[in-house]
Amino acid sequence: MSQSRNRWLISIVLILAVVGFVGFSMAPLLNASYRHQTLPPTVNTTAKTNLADKARGYELVLQREPENQTALQGLVQARIQLQEIKGAIAPMEKLVALNPDRMEYKLLLAQLKQFDGDPDGAIQVYRSMLATKPGDMGALRGAVSLLLQQNRSEEAVNLLQDTLKTAKQQDKTQPATVDVAAVQLLLAQVYVTQKHDDQAITIYDRMIEQNKQDFRPVLAKAVVLRQEGKTEQAKSLFESAATIAPEQYKEEIKHLAAEKPVAENSSTTPEKPVAEIPPKPEKPPVAEPKVQGNSTSTDEK
Repeated sequence: MSQSRNRWLISIVLILAVVGFVGFSMAPLLNASYRHQTLPPTVNTTAKTNLADKARGYELVLQREPENQTALQGLVQARIQLQEIKGAIAPMEKLVALNPDRMEYKLLLAQLKQFDGDPDGAIQVYRSMLATKPGDMGALRGAVSLLLQQNRSEEAVNLLQDTLKTAKQQDKTQPATVDVAAVQLLLAQVYVTQKHDDQAITIYDRMIEQNKQDFRPVLAKAVVLRQEGKTEQAKSLFESAATIAPEQYKEEIKHLAAEKPVAENSSTTPEKPVAEIPPKPEKPPVAEPKVQGNSTSTDEK
């Protein structure tokens, strides 16, 4: 699908601020206090009125054409911008039904359910995604995050370990179906959040031995060692990670290396259990679907 046809989805993902679900494999587990978010300051009363008018226009189109996907997409986007998350779920479910192979649609549906305070519904969607595509990292991160929030850490660990076992089996017939390194990093991250640092470091050491050019386990190990007070060892690893990392991450690694570890007796719980080094993709243009007369169209820039 072309980028222009996918802009509505990109726009929604930006609105929901769910970058932790995609991209860089070391993104932290999501905190997911999503439903407490407020609309951006630029969405004023006039803008809300315009969005409400758009939503009604899409609803009218859908009364005539229940499967009009442009109208469904526009309605989802408008309702999210209006913070009517519950109202966005039904049209999103319709889009999923019309596009059963679109994993990104299912991912967005799970995120909407999570925003709406339905973690069980979100996990159910994630598991349906994993049943079709066991190595889908968006689904894995989302499911693991929710399981940890519900104090079901053992299920989170089992899910990731089962995924790694499945990867070995699938590799015989379909190589590289599962990003093993990304799953290993996520599993180690879970161990860190559970204060099982030794198990996490064992994973990092194994990964470093298997691929000396992958900076991620080196960096992750540095963060853990620094938190344990092993500053000299951590410093050496930070330097190694900066040396082998792609250019776009070098400055962020240097900033991360300069941070101070969180004190064990601190009364404040850090939001990020493992360092975040997000990717810096070029921000895509955002197109707003519009209703024109009896049909819908999407502006393309």
